[in-house]
Amino acid sequence: QLQLVESGGGLVQPGGSLRLSCAASGFTLDYYAIGWFRQAPGKEREGVSCISSSDGSTYYADSVKGRFTISRDNAKNTVYLQMKSLKPEDTAVYYCAADHRELCVLYGSEYDYWGQGTQVTVSS
Repeated sequence: QLQLVESGGGLVQPGGSLRLSCAASGFTLDYYAIGWFRQAPGKEREGVSCISSSDGSTYYADSVKGRFTISRDNAKNTVYLQMKSLKPEDTAVYYCAADHRELCVLYGSEYDYWGQGTQVTVSS
């Protein structure tokens, strides 16, 4: 059974950091592009970052560029999202998603498999 499980969310003060993890089971992440998405209350889902399976190329939304870093550890079958300089507007439920493709995209509709999400709250 193919499954993605996110972890690492929580409450953090503005300017703080968190590292989210997306662990895969039932399949090998090596051949999958992975995306991180987020959805805040009352807002549409937003693509945050993604990493390709073929060459490890990464993409970021303008809103997080320079603050977030996506990486993958194929040996651990896990993808990470390191988030720094967090802002209140980063508050959302964060989801990871996987798709069997070489190059990643930040369109959620292109991804077949989704985790259950992890809450990130940035507040003082």
